[in-house]
Amino acid sequence: MKPNSILGRYLSRQMLMSFLAVLLMIIGIIMMFDVIELLRRTADRPDVGFGFVIKMALVKMPRSFELVFPFVMMIAAMVTFWKVSRSNEFVIMRAAGVSIWGFLTPVLTIVFVVGMLNITVINPISSYMYEVYETMNYRFKTKNPDAVLFSNKGLWIREAGENGNILVLEAKSVRQEDDVLLLRKVSLLELSENSRLLKRVEAYAAELSNDKVEMKDVKIFEPGKPTKTLNDFDYNTSLTIERIKENFIDPEAISFWNLPETIEFYEKSGFSVVRHKMRYLSLWASPFLLMAMVLVAAVFSLRGNNRRGGVMYMIVGGITTGFVVYFMSQIIYAFGVNNYIPILLAVWAPTLIITMVATSLLLHLEGN
Repeated sequence: MKPNSILGRYLSRQMLMSFLAVLLMIIGIIMMFDVIELLRRTADRPDVGFGFVIKMALVKMPRSFELVFPFVMMIAAMVTFWKVSRSNEFVIMRAAGVSIWGFLTPVLTIVFVVGMLNITVINPISSYMYEVYETMNYRFKTKNPDAVLFSNKGLWIREAGENGNILVLEAKSVRQEDDVLLLRKVSLLELSENSRLLKRVEAYAAELSNDKVEMKDVKIFEPGKPTKTLNDFDYNTSLTIERIKENFIDPEAISFWNLPETIEFYEKSGFSVVRHKMRYLSLWASPFLLMAMVLVAAVFSLRGNNRRGGVMYMIVGGITTGFVVYFMSQIIYAFGVNNYIPILLAVWAPTLIITMVATSLLLHLEGN
């Protein structure tokens, strides 16, 4: 069945309507529990108003929803298939010569489109909102309404320098004012490719702006040379405020479009990018995972004879399978993050396993 045929458009519309209905229901439940939890946390904080609580719940919601997105799609598919089976439309389609794969093609197509929209359009918005939530949560914990989320342990970051050298920048305290990053008690180490110290620069204060670090009250130490004392010392850098912020936030708070550049930068700087790569590849795999969840839903809810009942079987089977898939994917993901298995295997294994098992069961049902 072609997705753009009349029957294909009908099934796609039914799937989309079910998805939106389940989406609104899940969002409402997540929002309710988040508000209750935040109200509990702010019960002894008279300085925090209800508006702040609602805003925190709203900006956290996209991240919470992303965790349950595959299950939302599976539930929506189960609802769609159950409606079609209950009204005997599925039986009529099969009697008209439509195979189960022809029936699923329009549904899988619209699910794939939704998945691509999620990673290319929704994900950047979700990532930004998650970063806002992290900042608001940090301000709530520190009781500072102007606090900017970096690190309460200062700053320690490195980048690739010229001629293969490595520059390591350390600061005891970090604060942002507008587009300038203020650093205190700064140390700059210049290392060779063999990690041999070539130069150490220490400064009481520094500012990072416009791809340049401006140091004040500087002392320069070089092996075999006398110590130099300068009022000012500048050096060009590829670091930016956004880049440094990304070093202290989860990969989930970085947009799909910004992840490749971030990965390239940290690889050149010598940082581990396993979590960032896992995140990026997982986003690419997510539309196919959604399609696999639709196949799982078809196994439990596509029935040729609805008079046999089995609604409880569909609900229990679907929920149990969903939890098994979730825990299996989390375990395999953890193996990948810790380099126990290759990253590609960790990302794609759950999707491939689910797809193969569901396809085998559907082929068995098709044969019967």
